[in-house]
Amino acid sequence: MAWPDALGTRPPRIKVQVKRQQNTVGVEGLRSFMAVLGDDDVDLFVCTGGFTKDAEAEARTQEKRRITLISLEKLFDLWDEHYDKLTDRARRRLPLRSIRFLAPGG
Repeated sequence: MAWPDALGTRPPRIKVQVKRQQNTVGVEGLRSFMAVLGDDDVDLFVCTGGFTKDAEAEARTQEKRRITLISLEKLFDLWDEHYDKLTDRARRRLPLRSIRFLAPGG
């Protein structure tokens, strides 16, 4: 959990669940996570195995909750996108080097 103030009294609270597994998380796994969420929370569910289509649809159709599903591929994309803004310590955790490819002219 994370929040914008030191005491955790102001919304939004950020709740994150992380699963490092090969299997995808289904709708039941997502619902278990949603059971501990408040209406004003910002919710992130990270799973290296990804999510089933049913779980993705369930997350999209939530009216009161803001749930973001992050697969391993999405996690790498986010890491790459924000890499330049990371501290040196964070960069040492997952060192990346850009590789450029030439695309054929069109």
